Amino acid sequence: MTLRIAMVGACPYPAPQGSQVFMRNTALCLQNAGHDVHLVVYGYGMGPDHSGLRVHRAARVPFATKTAPGPSVAKPFQDITLTVALRRVIEKHHIQLVCAHNYEALLAALLTRKRPILYFAHNAMSDELPYFFYNLRVSEEIGRFLDRTFPRRADAVVAPHRRLAGHLVVRGCEQAQVAVVPPPIDAHHFEPAEVDASALPPIIYTGNLDAYQNLPLLFDAMKLVRNKKPAARLIIGTAAKAKHLDATITPIMGFDALNRFLAQDAVFAAPRVSWSGYPIKMLNAMAAGKAVVACESAAYPIVHEETGLIVPDNDVHAYAAALLRLIEEPGLRATLGAKARETILEKHQPAIVAPQLEAIALAAYDRYKTTA
Repeated sequence: MTLRIAMVGACPYPAPQGSQVFMRNTALCLQNAGHDVHLVVYGYGMGPDHSGLRVHRAARVPFATKTAPGPSVAKPFQDITLTVALRRVIEKHHIQLVCAHNYEALLAALLTRKRPILYFAHNAMSDELPYFFYNLRVSEEIGRFLDRTFPRRADAVVAPHRRLAGHLVVRGCEQAQVAVVPPPIDAHHFEPAEVDASALPPIIYTGNLDAYQNLPLLFDAMKLVRNKKPAARLIIGTAAKAKHLDATITPIMGFDALNRFLAQDAVFAAPRVSWSGYPIKMLNAMAAGKAVVACESAAYPIVHEETGLIVPDNDVHAYAAALLRLIEEPGLRATLGAKARETILEKHQPAIVAPQLEAIALAAYDRYKTTA
């Protein structure tokens, strides 16, 4: 059966951010499986979109320019225009299933009153919201309220890992309502670099610079690395406006630029400790054959000493030691990177993930038709 699907994301598109990559790849999985997929997003993005998806944009909010995640003055207005655009797409294209990526998109889907809704959970708000506000206790309580109020209102939920799935069940989702499916990444879009044993590889990071990315850990670790390797470089590839950082900044303004940035011999740093998300940047780096250093709370795709190195959360000495080890051991860097790419090909390739997503989407639609 072919479904007419509206996939909605409360974000600018395209943009080289994890949420947008996750949404785009999910949409392509379902489209390549033969379904009629319409992507509904904010009224702006960064550069052209070459995915081949049909993109429907909400009305542009004049003062909205932010591409990074998190709250902003423009967000409520953008979400209103997104809801209007989603309702328009639903009516015009006779949509049968709405796929909502992350909380604001879920709220937009609920406001349209269109069923069924398949919710793609990117995070737990009780974990992530405190990173954006000074009053941690209040923001965590608000996050808990959101976690127990909205995901359970979807007809089905896809979580990227078991810990988030378990959290949502504890917060009110039915066990049968939640499925765990790894995010799709097409490793064939990335070209692994040859490891150069004679050169000092840079340490690289990609993505936004928000607090939940835990970049101070990386900056502190780099100071220790440079005590031993004064010429060690940290290069940050980002679409964000970055100033006064002890790093070389490379603008990443699209998916193609991201692929080119990862096509170098380098050590990939993932200092994040926020447990609920699934760092898509880590999957991109693994697909590009990079050896990754990750903190244990957010190292979901990594197996220690097999596909990367995992260190205790916020242990700056352990993090620096792991970076130094990969800098100094090109053979290990090459072995871990090759195995990391193999993991993406075996577990995250769209051809493997698509049948899982299609089965969940069809089951959600069938259940709705049976009970409607």
